[in-house]
Amino acid sequence: MASLVISEYVGARVRRKEDPRLITGRATYVDDLRLPGMLHVAIVRSVYAHARITGIDTSQAAAMPGVFGVYTAADLQKGAVEGAFTSLATDRVRYLGEPVAVVVAESAYAARDARDAVVVDYEPLPVVASIEAAMAEGAPQLYDDKPGNIAVDVTHTQGDVAGAFERAPVVVKQRIVSQRLSGVPMEPRAVAAAPDPTTGGVTVWSSTQAPHWNRKAIAGVLGLGLSQVRIIAPEVGGGFGVKIGAYPEDFILAVLTRLINRPVKWIETRSENFQVTNHGRAQIADIEVAAEKNGKILAYRMTVMQDQGADARGAYLAPTTTSMAVGCYDIPAIETRAMGILTNTMPVSAYRGAGRPEAAYYIERAIDLVADATGLDPAEVRRVNFIPPDKFPVTTVTGERYDSGEYAKALDKALEVSGYQQLRQMQAEARQQGRYVGIGLASYVEICGFGPFESSHVRVEPTGSVSVYTGISPHGQGQETTFAQIVADNLGADFDQVVVHHGDTSNTPEGNGTMGSRGLAVGGGALMLSVEQIREKAFKIAAHLLEASVDDIELVDGKYRVKGAPDRGVTLAEIAEAAYGGKIPEDMEPGLEATNFFKPADETFPFGTHVAVVEVFPDTGEVKLLDYYSVDDCGVRISPMLVEGQVHGGLAQGIGQALWEEIRYDENGQLLTGTLMDYAVPKASYFPVFKTDATVTPTPINPLGAKGIGEAATIGSTPAVANAVIDALEPFGITHLDIPFTAEKVWAAIRQSGN
Repeated sequence: MASLVISEYVGARVRRKEDPRLITGRATYVDDLRLPGMLHVAIVRSVYAHARITGIDTSQAAAMPGVFGVYTAADLQKGAVEGAFTSLATDRVRYLGEPVAVVVAESAYAARDARDAVVVDYEPLPVVASIEAAMAEGAPQLYDDKPGNIAVDVTHTQGDVAGAFERAPVVVKQRIVSQRLSGVPMEPRAVAAAPDPTTGGVTVWSSTQAPHWNRKAIAGVLGLGLSQVRIIAPEVGGGFGVKIGAYPEDFILAVLTRLINRPVKWIETRSENFQVTNHGRAQIADIEVAAEKNGKILAYRMTVMQDQGADARGAYLAPTTTSMAVGCYDIPAIETRAMGILTNTMPVSAYRGAGRPEAAYYIERAIDLVADATGLDPAEVRRVNFIPPDKFPVTTVTGERYDSGEYAKALDKALEVSGYQQLRQMQAEARQQGRYVGIGLASYVEICGFGPFESSHVRVEPTGSVSVYTGISPHGQGQETTFAQIVADNLGADFDQVVVHHGDTSNTPEGNGTMGSRGLAVGGGALMLSVEQIREKAFKIAAHLLEASVDDIELVDGKYRVKGAPDRGVTLAEIAEAAYGGKIPEDMEPGLEATNFFKPADETFPFGTHVAVVEVFPDTGEVKLLDYYSVDDCGVRISPMLVEGQVHGGLAQGIGQALWEEIRYDENGQLLTGTLMDYAVPKASYFPVFKTDATVTPTPINPLGAKGIGEAATIGSTPAVANAVIDALEPFGITHLDIPFTAEKVWAAIRQSGN
């Protein structure tokens, strides 16, 4: 495996290469596209959560000024493979906002006006808008082949669970809700499509995290070869998992542009984003823990019920949660059940962490419940249960193989930087003053660096500048910067002359996109293979030019030079000139480029410990976040500044779940939180200055030693804040309260406690 060279750039706080075009407004998003003859699309969406479609009248809409055409499922089927799903409902809708018809017009305004003139006749059907309603006896069924509305049901048992519970002196149990969330990316989803006369296919611009995945999906619906479908992800204004995979609108626009032979564009409104972009979380977990009096956990039982929404695109979520159920703890016996329940709501799929934040939330609440039951400090209960460093790599009782970890080291650092003992003293003093301060811990581990593979093509140009083409598709993670850092240090290239290309299936090698914190861990692994291949060739050319042995060549300060003779050296530019100009060994091919695919042997498992300090005001129920400390171990850090940025963003989203955010439906499946007036996205003023720190435990899984950081802070922060709030409420006898901790909910719990 290639080894990473760390010199001037890797590990340094360099400015992001992406930022100049972003902060000056020169970047291009999908909505910036202006193609000749471009038409605009608006989607007619179901106003019912469950209904039969008995008729669609498009005549009035079609006659309106500026309208090019109105299309139903039958119309779109003419442009798709026979039997392919074109994403418009035919006879039945199963969630609010499901696409029913499409309006195409000369302007976005004309399209939206005409959309409102399409008349759809519905026959309302009974609705199940929650897990409880969907699982009730005699509940309406969403699909005939999914009895009981159960889409997923997976069980797993390892060890003597029953025996552990029989002999355990301490048993705690709790039902915990992880509420439904919206990703709320700054840029909603957006799609544009145009015919490609060169290939007879289509070009689709999409605000997506996985262009190559979308290419395959769209080619299948259109019946085209992959070489006839080009997907371009220009700038993407945030993804957070909700922009993974092709949505109905991707298919609709691809089919439309083929039917009418004109470019088309659709830009999601914020209301549509809340309504029809994948939601996240939405689980109920029943947990039960058997433990010794010293806090050591003997066994763990967990049943996770995932609200899948109206289809099972997120079928992996509940099993992912149960696979990560034990967190960073050495638990010898486990019994899990992962269920996916269909409801008449927007489908739930990936959202920053995708099943892992839920697992961390449940086990970290469980640890605090054990601490309450035993009277022990929550930090010590964590410590006594940690998987020890000498066990790694270790396979947990759920079957996950953790690569490396030093969990106590991260805990100790978090306790140190937060001044944990002083915080406890301050808390005691505050309570004597009638103030309710809480301190919450969360030690997390998560799974990153998913395969199956990633790709790279690196070309050193004849002048020594470097072009990198990657199969990942960054949308804020900063790989244009980190990849350039790696290339600069490992090839001796000029950092400013390294250009990273991504997001265009016509010039990047087949890849799997950016999600699951895999961009650097897996994409960087592929890059390192290509860099090492070029580096090896560059050393040979340098040796040839300098009339020296390859073993005597070293790369120092951007120059390939003879060891012990610093004046005898050549630059990468001189090597490239020779590579393309023929001044190379006779048995060597010209050029200086390489293509590689990296298949990781397994996933990586970042970890850390967070400490949250809150104050609860019982008269109003308000929760104020006083301080926050984050110690995260993501292995080797290529760019500490980018890591810090990812941590800050993750903290905002994880804390947002704990304190404010929630997607809510009424019993009829109507969305109650469909605007930013109703859905409480946190503001910067809600947060203190975050104190971040690190431990570094490299992974052996990839050449960089990097584990991934994109989701870690989201995973650690929700349980840390939840534990802090419950800790603050301890004088009221409250041992659990479901998030989000809105002022109304906390105030009511205090009043109901009677203390």
